[in-house]
Amino acid sequence: MKILVGYVPTPEGEAALTAAATEAELRGASILLLNTSRGDAYIDARYANADELAAAEAKLREHGVEVTIQQAVSEGDVAGALLKAAAAEDVGLIVLGLRRRSPVGKLILGSTAQRVLLESPVPVLAVKVPSPHD
Repeated sequence: MKILVGYVPTPEGEAALTAAATEAELRGASILLLNTSRGDAYIDARYANADELAAAEAKLREHGVEVTIQQAVSEGDVAGALLKAAAAEDVGLIVLGLRRRSPVGKLILGSTAQRVLLESPVPVLAVKVPSPHD
C-alpha cells in the first residue's frame, strides 16, 4: 500500500507528515510525499526547498518508512494535483493537514481540502496541528 501526503513546510504540513508516518508504520505502507506550488507567485512559501524536503524525508525514514518525493507546480489547482497523483500512483490513503479555524471559519473548509475530501476515490485523513493544550 502507498500513502500520499500533501506536504507544505508549515505546522499543518508537519502534522500531516507525522500522521502519515504513523499510518505507514501501522499499515506497512510506503509514502509518496507531494509538495506543490500554485504557481501564482515568484516565491511561494508552500513550495518546499531542498533542506525542508530533506528534513521531511529524514523524519519519515526515522520511522522506517520508504518515501518517494515529488514536487510540482499545479497551476492553481493543488487539489487536482493531489487527486491526479493519487490516481497515477494507486495510493490507498491521502493525508492532509488542516488549519485551525475560527467558529465562523469552521463553516467553510479550505477549498483544496474540501475538494480532495469530496472527490477522492480513497479514504482521506485530515489532521490538525495539535493545540498547545494537547
